[in-house]
Amino acid sequence: MTRGATRRGTPIVAATGQTDAVSAESGRKVPADGGREAARRLFPEHWAGLSAYADLLAGPAVERGLLGPREVPRLWDRHLVNCAVVADLEVGLVPSGSSVIDVGSGAGLPGLVWALVRPDLQLTLVDPLLRRSTFLAEAVAELGLQDRVHVIRGRAEELVGERTVPVVTARAVAPLDRLLSWTFPLLAPEGVVLALKGANAEAEISAAETSLRRLGAAARVVECGAGVADPPARVVVVERRTAGSTARAVPTRRLPR
Repeated sequence: MTRGATRRGTPIVAATGQTDAVSAESGRKVPADGGREAARRLFPEHWAGLSAYADLLAGPAVERGLLGPREVPRLWDRHLVNCAVVADLEVGLVPSGSSVIDVGSGAGLPGLVWALVRPDLQLTLVDPLLRRSTFLAEAVAELGLQDRVHVIRGRAEELVGERTVPVVTARAVAPLDRLLSWTFPLLAPEGVVLALKGANAEAEISAAETSLRRLGAAARVVECGAGVADPPARVVVVERRTAGSTARAVPTRRLPR
């Protein structure tokens, strides 16, 4: 069972108006150890897998240029915990037993983190670059996730028509309006896009108003992990307003491989 901070007295997420915000214990401060102990405390049963993945990020991922060396001291809070709190079952953004597509997965954030902390999920990691997809395949094998995680070297729009899933996610891939054109066609009728964004999440929603109207979609911001993640994860949650709304993929763009 995935364990969130709610069981330990620190709510991971709570609704507070238009933007859902995390509340933490009064006076609680973010740990100064880079988030490592927060991960151990929040996800003790998945600690070994997270630690092994952290080693892959700090080693091969940096060596292959998938992650900047300056990110290594912040791996736990900025990346691992930041992604993990979004998938916590008690937060409710990723339903139990979901199939998830991670678009532009890069070094596996958030997809591999979610696979590690949520054994009930099936993940498809999609990335067009050979060096990234190669790293992802090696990481999946190293972490023993082959039965639940599939790596595809390609673009999201190439998957349109093959299947739809309840959850499509992306982290630091593209502005929201462009991202929606790639992710929305992959959604099941009641599905949700979870775009992990930063401080400009609301501004991206405003800039994507035309796309949201065209898709018949609504967007809101959920902030997860205040008090345990530094910075907290800010997620743009996009859902269909009407069950009948559909979307078509944009033409395939040529990207360097």
